[in-house]
Amino acid sequence: MKQRKRNTGVGFRIFYPVFSLIYFALLELNKNPVFVWAAALLVIIGYAVVRRKLLSGRKLPVRLLAFLCLCAVLTGLLLFAVGPVRLHPAVEGKTGGQTDVITVDDGPLTGLYTADRAVEVYAGIPYAAPPVGELRWREPQDPEPWEGVLSADSFAPMSMQPQSSAIYNSLAQIIGYHDYRVSLTDNYRDANAEDALYLNIWKPAGKQEKLPVLVYIHGGSLQTGQPWYADYSGEGLARKGVIVVNMGYRLGVFGFLATEEARAESPNGTTGNYGLLDQIKALEWVQKNIAAFGGDPENVTLAGESAGSACVSALCTSPLAKGLFRRAIGESSSVSSPQPAHSFRLMDEALETGAETMARFGAASLDELRKADADKLVAAADTNHHMTVDGYVLEELPYESYRKGIHNEEACLHGYNAEESAPFILFSQANLKNYEEKVRACFEEYADEVLALYPAASDEEARALWAEIYSVYFFDYGHYCWSRQAIANGFPAYEYCFSKDNGRLGAWHSGEEVYCYDNIPAASALYDEDDRSLADLFSDYYVSFIRSGTPNAEGLPHWEESASALELMEFGTNRGMITDRYLPLYEILDRMYGWE
Repeated sequence: MKQRKRNTGVGFRIFYPVFSLIYFALLELNKNPVFVWAAALLVIIGYAVVRRKLLSGRKLPVRLLAFLCLCAVLTGLLLFAVGPVRLHPAVEGKTGGQTDVITVDDGPLTGLYTADRAVEVYAGIPYAAPPVGELRWREPQDPEPWEGVLSADSFAPMSMQPQSSAIYNSLAQIIGYHDYRVSLTDNYRDANAEDALYLNIWKPAGKQEKLPVLVYIHGGSLQTGQPWYADYSGEGLARKGVIVVNMGYRLGVFGFLATEEARAESPNGTTGNYGLLDQIKALEWVQKNIAAFGGDPENVTLAGESAGSACVSALCTSPLAKGLFRRAIGESSSVSSPQPAHSFRLMDEALETGAETMARFGAASLDELRKADADKLVAAADTNHHMTVDGYVLEELPYESYRKGIHNEEACLHGYNAEESAPFILFSQANLKNYEEKVRACFEEYADEVLALYPAASDEEARALWAEIYSVYFFDYGHYCWSRQAIANGFPAYEYCFSKDNGRLGAWHSGEEVYCYDNIPAASALYDEDDRSLADLFSDYYVSFIRSGTPNAEGLPHWEESASALELMEFGTNRGMITDRYLPLYEILDRMYGWE
């Protein structure tokens, strides 16, 4: 009996430290504040003392009940004692101080210098009235002028969107980005609000005149995302002489709900494209105000990545965006194909989904839905995150507009990554057993042709081939369409394929951004000197295109126009022109979608 008790004690002395370490790892992943760590440490030590002094001779059920109580207390600390909400600072860490006052239409404001005082950052500038209450699901309205000097030193809350747990986000950083850092200084939550129509500006420091302007639209499937993410920060291009603007815009159900009632009450007969209308409102703000920052309103380039790029390609044919920008940059998405693969739906489907959303929340009218709590409505983002042909923002499919010669860009630079599909199929890989089923679900009557073109004889082949097919189907084909539309309409297109591997995202979806916006962190060990050289080259092409409409400039290897829509500039270990290798699959998609 004594021997059994002693062994039990030894087992607990091994188990309890391991249990405690796992719990503290969860606190780190969950970004709990420091006081929770302290409280948890006291609870864990206290339980060890109680178990030794009061429970050592008790029966197993008593000891088990005490341990379950411990687990309940620790779980409560983990889940409910979360970090505070804070606004993301315009400049992380040390700053170079406050800028001089700049005056725009709605009032005076100041920003912050970066630590070396080379770049000025202005964050959280309202470009439209808060779209809340009666303004929910209406066209964006002008903002109210402010009193005094606005301190534009923090980014506004991200647009209302579904929130993943901090543990999920931490695991994504570990598994996907490989750049997770253990820290007790990041134990906070970023603000999330319906009132999020604000924009941010990065400019070279000092008095400037007639600088080229880039306006960037963030991605996130039109249901998530924020404008302050470091990979596409405007700081890198501002250091090279470009003024960069980005904005928050309505997402999910707040940005893309479509109902007959909303269309009837709109003075423009529109519904379903509120997020696009926000982006147009921001472009209008830039036209009115960017000269105050030293920018040239006649030299604006519109850029975006993923769903943001889909928005760019849509705005390239919107009558409301005509004259608001001259050139377009699109990364990893387009809605210019005959049947856009994502981020788009026709009005009939949009209205049907809108009616289902009304029923889901038990709303008999739009006014009732306007009174619903935003935290509850955000759950409908999964079905309401697609732009549509509304007859106002978009009079028809962009494909049809291009066929008629209707477009707003005078040049485009766009492209895709070699491994676009990687994050989307990470947990749904193909194998030999399900490969054919996956192909048939996408290509239906054309599936036999695709299977003949991409035959798989093993699980490894099936996995690799499905990754390629998925990338082409959802991303690459849209860029092939966009280049052909540019050729047909007589304006230059410069297309790229990003293929650089590294210690972080590599050539996965969005992996190019830290390169083309020149934002590789100086201290990051995940990138080597070759990566930094590539970022300098890629961003130099961007700056030249933003400035003049061509990526080519003195000292840069020549980037050929896409004369046949198959010429690509590769950015990877190889840096130079290549031929797109997916033409056979593009031709199948042309027939499947009815390309003319």
